[in-house]
Amino acid sequence: MDADFVRVIEDVIDTLIKTQVIRLTDLPEAAQRKLNQRKGMRSRLHGALDLIGRDDGIL
Repeated sequence: MDADFVRVIEDVIDTLIKTQVIRLTDLPEAAQRKLNQRKGMRSRLHGALDLIGRDDGIL
């Protein structure tokens, strides 16, 4: 499956959860674990990129 398509599906699931159409616990446990793992990885990666890409204008 295409990585971009997987991300779209994750975003759709996140939107459904945020709008309370579904709950994370409505999904199978394996899907819950996978979504939480991927969300954690993105969060850590985003935090690492913030440290690298930060430009405060201080030399």
